[in-house]
Amino acid sequence: MTVPQQRPPVVKRRRYGFDLRSTALFFVFLAVVVSVLGLAARVAASTVERRPAWVFVLAVMAVAVFLGLRRRMRVAGVARRAAAALDEAARVAAQELEAPALPRQRAATEVVVDYDALTPEEFEEAIAALCERDGCSGAEVVGGAGDLGADVVAVTPDGRRVVIQCKQYGESHRVGSQDLQRFGGTCYTVHEADVAVLVSTSDFTAPAMEYAEQCGIVCVDREALEAWTDGTGPRPWDIAGGGAAGWETAGARF
Repeated sequence: MTVPQQRPPVVKRRRYGFDLRSTALFFVFLAVVVSVLGLAARVAASTVERRPAWVFVLAVMAVAVFLGLRRRMRVAGVARRAAAALDEAARVAAQELEAPALPRQRAATEVVVDYDALTPEEFEEAIAALCERDGCSGAEVVGGAGDLGADVVAVTPDGRRVVIQCKQYGESHRVGSQDLQRFGGTCYTVHEADVAVLVSTSDFTAPAMEYAEQCGIVCVDREALEAWTDGTGPRPWDIAGGGAAGWETAGARF
């Protein structure tokens, strides 16, 4: 029996010969591109020679488009940063709302002021500074000739108008009832005070205290002034609002 011999498979080799047709098409395409670019260059050169103003207009338009795109990109960046800041603020606000609310207390501070060494004008400025420190708005010195008893005016944190008269007396010169009567005759009717206060570096006579109680004037003597200054005593407008117990411990009487 004769076994037929198997012929080895024929492997087709890829031909990498020169393709005349593809090469010709490439050079034709290249010639067309070069011709178009050359024509465009000649047209542009001719336009520049005949109408140079058009070139300026086109340049301005190109610059305007570039600046517009740049501005839009900048605005978009600012908007992204603003959105990130708002997100951060919302996150912080949410954390504050979740935190337990603690009552704010006025901490005592070691403040020593030699009120006796001040001039009358400086004493009034110091009282106005105390009001501003403790949250009053619009605290200003209005004392002077024709002040009609008002040396300092301010608006308390809860919106009441406080009118203060300052008496920088020595230790032996106590504030009398006549001082209170002059102040009481103008503090409400003229200055429209919601809270009337008389502050002194001295003390008050008994008749003066009686008149102040009848008229609703808060009297701040030296001990109470020092307590107000260092934060260990109440503020005068707090006493007018009903905090008499703390005022008694500070050494003044209302």
